[in-house]
Amino acid sequence: MLVNGKPGKLISIRDRGLLYGDGVFRTLRTTLGKAQHWPLHYQKLQHDCVALGIICPDAALLASELNDLLALHPDGVVKLIVTRGEGTRGYAPPVCAKTTHLWDIGLLPDYPADWAEHGIKARLCQLRLSQQPRLAGIKHLNRLENVLAAAEWNDTDIAEGILLDDSGNVIEGTRSNLFMVRDGVLLTPDLSRCGVDGVQRGRVMQWADSHNVPCRVEQFGLEELLAADEVFLVNSVIGLWPLRELQGRNWGQHLLAMQVQKDLNHAPD
Repeated sequence: MLVNGKPGKLISIRDRGLLYGDGVFRTLRTTLGKAQHWPLHYQKLQHDCVALGIICPDAALLASELNDLLALHPDGVVKLIVTRGEGTRGYAPPVCAKTTHLWDIGLLPDYPADWAEHGIKARLCQLRLSQQPRLAGIKHLNRLENVLAAAEWNDTDIAEGILLDDSGNVIEGTRSNLFMVRDGVLLTPDLSRCGVDGVQRGRVMQWADSHNVPCRVEQFGLEELLAADEVFLVNSVIGLWPLRELQGRNWGQHLLAMQVQKDLNHAPD
């Protein structure tokens, strides 16, 4: 782990990331000493920092630190956290805060290979996401809703939980973005009021555009999701998982999902 570019595992107890979740993060895979889609992750990091009024660390600085990490740990999962930094007591952000940034690296989770090929079983989470447009799309550090949702099950056969908002709209998985296929059209939930707009979500939408596959951002509910021809989930660690089972609904074929998965896996960074 690096803290502000130096080896270490300690931050101040007055760091606002610790106190209030006042910060943002990115998670990405590394393979053979290369961070997958790092430029896209940095763009998202920069966007999210601007949205919260946090000074984003320089791209060249972060790239240099990342390369140093990858020289020692060429394969795994990297997490980058940027907080507003230290502050005094109280919610109001300090005027001249000095940001804190941290790198952590770990092993790639040992997911069953069958999940990527034949799909996963998911469950519908009881927790409903609250709507807050100011934070919508941002990968901020306050992820208590996801924590509580992921705590709803301990069945290892269930790989992911599906989240609705408090109006009943399908939003995402607890750690993934969601797409469904209906009559040859890709649809992904509207994230203008809540949810995280991940790098892989953007890559799938770019794939659809380059392959002349209609792709729309819409609001839709659970009933429409269960009636879809295909459903799949994406994030930067898992890649793409087709959905095989949810709420008693079973999907046996994942034709479009498999094409998207193949192309994304072989696309250049």
